[in-house]
Amino acid sequence: MAQKKRNQTKLNKSAAALTALIMAHGLATHSAAQSTNKPPAASKSTNVTTRLPEVVVRGSQEKEPYKPETLSSPKYTEPLRDVPQTVTVIPQAVMAEQGATTLRDVLRNVPGISIQAGEGGVPAGDNLSIRGFNARTDMFIDGVRDFGGYSRDPFNLEQVEVAKGPASSYAGRGSTGGSVNLVSKTPRLDPLYAGSAGVGTDNYKRFTLDLNQPIKAIDNAALRFNALWHDADTAGRDEVTNHRWGIAPSLAFGLETPTRVTLGYFRLDQDNVPDYGIPWVPAGNTNAVLSSYIDQAPPVDFDNFYGLTSRDYERTVTDVATARVEHDFTDSLTLRNQLRYGRNKRDSVITAPRFADLDAGTPGTQSNTTINRQLQSRDMLDTVLANQLDLTSHFDTGPVGHSLVTGAEIARETSVNHARTATAAPTTDIFNPNPTDAPGGPLARTGARTASESDSAAVYAFDTLKFSEQWQLNGGLRWDHFHLDYKSVAPSGAVTRLARTDQMLSWRAGLVYKPRENGSIYFGYGTSFNPSAEGLTLSTTATAANNINTAPEESRSFELGAKWDFYEDRLSLSLALFRTEKTNSRTQDPADSSDVVVLEGEQAVQGVELGAAGSITRDWRVFGGYTFLHSEITSTKNPAELGKETSNTPRHSFSLWTTYQLPWNFEIGGGAQYVGSRFSNSTNTRRAPGYALFDAMLGYKLNENTSLRLNVYNLADEDYIDRVGGGHFIPGAGRSAVLSANFQF
Repeated sequence: MAQKKRNQTKLNKSAAALTALIMAHGLATHSAAQSTNKPPAASKSTNVTTRLPEVVVRGSQEKEPYKPETLSSPKYTEPLRDVPQTVTVIPQAVMAEQGATTLRDVLRNVPGISIQAGEGGVPAGDNLSIRGFNARTDMFIDGVRDFGGYSRDPFNLEQVEVAKGPASSYAGRGSTGGSVNLVSKTPRLDPLYAGSAGVGTDNYKRFTLDLNQPIKAIDNAALRFNALWHDADTAGRDEVTNHRWGIAPSLAFGLETPTRVTLGYFRLDQDNVPDYGIPWVPAGNTNAVLSSYIDQAPPVDFDNFYGLTSRDYERTVTDVATARVEHDFTDSLTLRNQLRYGRNKRDSVITAPRFADLDAGTPGTQSNTTINRQLQSRDMLDTVLANQLDLTSHFDTGPVGHSLVTGAEIARETSVNHARTATAAPTTDIFNPNPTDAPGGPLARTGARTASESDSAAVYAFDTLKFSEQWQLNGGLRWDHFHLDYKSVAPSGAVTRLARTDQMLSWRAGLVYKPRENGSIYFGYGTSFNPSAEGLTLSTTATAANNINTAPEESRSFELGAKWDFYEDRLSLSLALFRTEKTNSRTQDPADSSDVVVLEGEQAVQGVELGAAGSITRDWRVFGGYTFLHSEITSTKNPAELGKETSNTPRHSFSLWTTYQLPWNFEIGGGAQYVGSRFSNSTNTRRAPGYALFDAMLGYKLNENTSLRLNVYNLADEDYIDRVGGGHFIPGAGRSAVLSANFQF
């Protein structure tokens, strides 16, 4: 049998050369491991029958902390190795070792993701692009679309899953470049008492708690409680501070039984001094110093803060309540229902620094060092009520095995934003800003507001067909109905009402070939759609991207890849070649103010991605990857965009985190991140330079339950542009250090 199995390991000669290289190494490793397996020695025969007492051994295989095996969504029925799509899973172990305090910190482990600055119609918070396409609305909590503009904290996260490539069949509207799913911590039957306390430079203070307690009075029930308190300035940025606290209690019944109920609540309360960064130098500036920096960062100290400490603030409150019920009718038939209510309140005033135009309409009047402090106000309330129903079944039709998931989803999302105004704030100087200037007049609502209410419904089905141990076919369909009612109220009280309905069928398919149990080669194809009302706004303006008459954009992706596990499944390596095309992107002729937005543009992003996660040896762990992106606007009505790169799409990005267990209870670790240069606009006139960052970690285990960890970030104290926007950019944090004490029982 073993010889027969080895004969089935010959590789398909038509596979791509890079894929074959990974597979060849995997086959060699696996075959070597097989050759050392020896059959048990034959027992000596006797004529005496001895009946031994029954012994029951319970246990579980030790999990590799850097290498999660599965995804949390029931829509993915196969192990991560057999999913025909690039999916990066950042586990809790990596987040803890790095001392990650924001979702942005976590996502720096994923090459191909670029962080953006909120601007204009987009609230500040977690804004990002994946593989060159905006993904601000493509974030989910436990599979339900997240909402509102706020900065997320990982204190209640088990893992973060980043699926790349168009996948509206899984996620619904959006997901052109991919989607991000945050997996919450939930109760379990094993008791856990853990927490951390950290202090550091820049007034850093952070405390977390993670308690899990089985309920003795109720069989198979447990309570989990996570809590956070965080207060810190931002290294290398004057005046910018972050203060937040959070709690996340959850209760589960029927754990490890056929019927399981999980109830969870999450609250994150933030009170920050926000950061809108530094303005780009505009075209036409003839100042003796600034004229050499047109469309670049000005030659100023990156510590400079152009806001007003007496006016700028950011207060957000996020509440999420979830009820999940699962029932196993049989070992092969499971029903799951998840109900979610979420609420995000945002109250913020942020200064947007812009070079002053001293004489509107006259060229060269921005040839000065004067900075206007534009008011960016958000007085918003966003809510979501959603329900997801999934039925998972495993069965055979003749020789073909099936893992079928069928389901339905309904959701209502609302958003209300009140306009506010204030007397103009005093200007300041680009080289010498004064954050303590008087703020101007009081802030007041104007009476104007916008309100939107969307209703969405979807039905879907996914099936994995297993024809043999070597061949699998994965396919899925999803039909979405998305309707938005939008209301705009003017200060006078006049009301404008708009509405739009879109319906779209999305699909995804993937063929998987498994020459070995520990490896897969796959080809995947997927589609996605972006409705004009995706951001819950509509407009009648002819040049607006959210024009009421504009149909959804559509995208498609092709991906060829391989995933392989080495060293007794401790280390996973992956390789993917991909191309994503937006086949009908919105475009408009900027030279014609009456020209309407049409779906006649085309954009393409193609590239290569490499990934590694797991242990090279028992003491050496790695987590990282590299992505090459080549983007191009291949069709547009704007001549200045034709042939240019898409915005916020660095050609090269790389990340690596590694730790090594030393003798005497010491552990060392380090991280490196490289992000290549990228443009802040699609005409490629403003470029943010590339940068490289290095972090270090030293840990010491005091005893079985207590450890100390020192993290140092941005070792070289590099000045760099972290988040890009159209009119401004936000510098990254400077060098900082944090010492934390951690306990776990």
